[in-house]
Amino acid sequence: MSRVYIFDTTLRDGEQSPGCSMTTLEKLTTATALVDLGVDILEAGFPIASEGDFEAVDAVSRQFPWVSVAALARASTLDVEKAAKALQHAKRPRIHTFIATSDIHLKYKLKKSRQQVLDAAVAAVTLARSYTDDVEFSAEDATRTEPEYLMQVCEAVVEAGARTVNLPDTVGYSTPDEYAELIGRAVKALGDRAIVSVHCHDDLGLAVANSLAAVKAGARQVECTINGIGERAGNAALEEVVMAMKVRKDRLPFETKINSEKLYHASKTLTEFISFGPQPNKAIVGENAFAHEAGIHQDGFLKEPTTYEIINPASVGVPASRIVLGKHSGRHALKQRAEDLGFKLNREELEEVYHRFTQMADNKKGLRNDEIVALIELVTKSASVTAGAD
Repeated sequence: MSRVYIFDTTLRDGEQSPGCSMTTLEKLTTATALVDLGVDILEAGFPIASEGDFEAVDAVSRQFPWVSVAALARASTLDVEKAAKALQHAKRPRIHTFIATSDIHLKYKLKKSRQQVLDAAVAAVTLARSYTDDVEFSAEDATRTEPEYLMQVCEAVVEAGARTVNLPDTVGYSTPDEYAELIGRAVKALGDRAIVSVHCHDDLGLAVANSLAAVKAGARQVECTINGIGERAGNAALEEVVMAMKVRKDRLPFETKINSEKLYHASKTLTEFISFGPQPNKAIVGENAFAHEAGIHQDGFLKEPTTYEIINPASVGVPASRIVLGKHSGRHALKQRAEDLGFKLNREELEEVYHRFTQMADNKKGLRNDEIVALIELVTKSASVTAGAD
């Protein structure tokens, strides 16, 4: 089974998104969760960006000497040297240098020619190699770059010493078939001289789909973040990429070293330090990912969980599935909840409780356990009084 490396950029690209800035201590705590999770490469920051980022890269390098720690650097001497200094205590340092290659970036942002960008890329990789053997080059906005020129850049940076070449979908523009074609071309061109990596943004909601298509086309490193945080609409969500490969080995016969039972913990740890958590319907780690409210679903789930769950919640660290009692719930789920709460209802009592329950649920976003207990006690006491009168 082919090995896919997980390059986590939660602490770098993820942190760059609004509301996600972290202190060095918060980064260290999150890094602990990521290391426990088993990520292969931990991108700890962008040292030239701020003193805090520099300190974070240094602190992560010191605390986790056995981990491959990456630092980002633009394709410039000052950036590469700053990254190298931040990584000086790392036992397995990676300098990740980048420059945009699309014509739109060259014309409006960099104001450079293709040759100037090519030269800058080669120079940055050459300088980075003087500090470490592990150098990654990213062609920013690769998916909007003219393919022939992009391949020229890839060849040149590998010749200069890059061991990993990343072709990011920086603005989330590509589609799975298109991205797979581009990645396949790079894999064929570079052969075993370098690992081809992907870094997909979610502007069109295709980050995970694009990442998986790229892996099928030969990419062997995926750059992603916990909860999918990142610039604009975010990055490919690590938990989704990993679990897609774990659940669908028939279609995605790839292996990662991620300990999936730690996914939920990593998500919760990150959420403590940023201004928002995953949306409730977020795959794998969202509050509703293993929750069931519809009566038909609840009935099937209570009879056999796999009728409506393709993932065992324990396999991603979620404590348990949840049965949510709301207006769509059925008698089976209500009876089960009553038993869980210590009540054994006969047929008539269940019918009466269910009737009253649906009336209440029509006007609420689900009923709490204490409300259900009050309802059951009201019905059972009423039944007792009636029986006594008889």
